Amino acid sequence: MDKAGESCKVVLTADRTLMSDYHHNEFVGFGTCAPPNVIPDWLYKFLFFPPIKTNDGVPVAAPYGLRKIEAQLLTEGFNVVTVDPDYLWKYVDEARVLGIHVMDPFGLGPASSTFASILKKEPFLAQYFRMLMEKPEIKRAKKHGLKIIIGGPGVWQFKYRPKFVEEHGIDCIIEGEAEKIIGRIVRNALNNEDLPQYYEVPACETPHLDEIPEIVAPSINNLVEIGRGCCRGCKFCSVTLRPLRWYPYNKILREIEVNMKVGGGACLHAEDVMLYGSKSTIPDDEKLIKLHETVLGKCEGIGWSHCSLAAVASKPKLFSKISEIILAKQSWWGAEVGIETGSAELAKKIMPAKAHPFKPEEWPEVVRMGMGLMHDYKLIPACTLIVGVPEETEDDIIKTIELMDDLKGIRSLIVPLFFVPMGRLKDEDWFKETKMNQLHMELLIKCLKHDFYWIDSLIDLAFKGKWYAKLLRPFYRLFVGVIKYKAKKAGIR
Repeated sequence: MDKAGESCKVVLTADRTLMSDYHHNEFVGFGTCAPPNVIPDWLYKFLFFPPIKTNDGVPVAAPYGLRKIEAQLLTEGFNVVTVDPDYLWKYVDEARVLGIHVMDPFGLGPASSTFASILKKEPFLAQYFRMLMEKPEIKRAKKHGLKIIIGGPGVWQFKYRPKFVEEHGIDCIIEGEAEKIIGRIVRNALNNEDLPQYYEVPACETPHLDEIPEIVAPSINNLVEIGRGCCRGCKFCSVTLRPLRWYPYNKILREIEVNMKVGGGACLHAEDVMLYGSKSTIPDDEKLIKLHETVLGKCEGIGWSHCSLAAVASKPKLFSKISEIILAKQSWWGAEVGIETGSAELAKKIMPAKAHPFKPEEWPEVVRMGMGLMHDYKLIPACTLIVGVPEETEDDIIKTIELMDDLKGIRSLIVPLFFVPMGRLKDEDWFKETKMNQLHMELLIKCLKHDFYWIDSLIDLAFKGKWYAKLLRPFYRLFVGVIKYKAKKAGIR
């Protein structure tokens, strides 16, 4: 490569809400979606996104997506370092390129926009991203020629904030899987060549499995990708636009070995962990069992990023076997799960394949079956519902309220989220709190009551066996108590 690439440093970072291990509990990180509230900001930060440990400003672990870009740039021979945002002042003056990873930079994502709309305040994650971009050391380096490149799942939000892009001198925004193109763009930046303001990675530049590098330094909470893409095709989701690829066992194990430098288990990441190795919506028993036996033979515990209710419900015996393997080393595990609606009619319109191998009209029963199995076998789901989807009718909302009644005995968190235009619905209108009707409010109250019922036992489970449980648990209970009090004052009982 050219001399500029050899001699000039590339610095990678993310804002404070992303550069945290959330007390080694990924789901605690959802607290960053909330706005400032009755808890003092310093205490809230300590509870939900404490700073990660660093060595001379270099974090011991970083967001997984940032680690992938770091690995790709190192493979191509760039001089690159990942830095904690609080230590940028030590590195950015010597840098020529600053790469920033974003998840939800303006709080426009479903969870944060819902909280912001109801509570009328800017979420913490949006505040801290803005604070990162306004750091004096970045502004100073920008005057001396620093190029700013931004990537990550949240880059779509910059299309709604063109003035921010201009005011903060953002040179290039990359949307999509960037492994095949990031080297070219960084090289052009180092050589002061023109950069595309917004680059959408086309299908022809989406990396194949052998083109995806393995991380070379630990990821936050030992996250390890086992696959990319999704075969279900839900209209509201952008992940379904990417091809489905599953990592081989040896690739997964090598990344686990990297993460074991900081200890702990492994959080397996895919849009549906239950479908590992499958070419359809039906789980592959042999591959899934081998994955879990192999991973748990290497590390002390396991978690899932996401799984689908249909995959769980389609193979109860397989799910029982997987839980047996996992529970031999731990008392529970968690995953993010999309319920989205209790209406079969709405499911047919916006996510007909989400119920596969069942029929879309069976969706409510699929939810009941899947959630029941999760409860029985100690998987704790953090579930989402989508409020205000285009074509939603009052009957659809009533069906979802009825489903909530059926789920009240299921150990879980269920969060209603306002519709955000993404995927094939990206040109639709946003759903705002001003559009909420009485049925929407009834649904939100049902969810809040459900979560209040389960939250104390979930806090106990989340911190079970951890030395700092006695210190932290009372603060989380205090936070929940304040929210309950506020809800009671608002008439929610």
